Amino acid sequence: MNYRHDTDADAVYIRLSEAKYAYGEELDPERRVDYAADGTPVGVELLCVSTGVDVTDLPDRDSITRVLSEHKIPILTS
Repeated sequence: MNYRHDTDADAVYIRLSEAKYAYGEELDPERRVDYAADGTPVGVELLCVSTGVDVTDLPDRDSITRVLSEHKIPILTS
């Protein structure tokens, strides 16, 4: 799992897999999931992270929560 934080953009990208990107799906204006051609999640883009990230319905939620916690990104749940 690869983690990238752009503080200027207030965004985080978490790479879940080395599979090639095929398409993406926006869950809402602040969360997007990228997928491989077979539907496997390959990454998650999170915006406005300084105000907290809603981890509800994200793929590999436990791993994403752990990574965000390690980097002191606030976590929200519904």
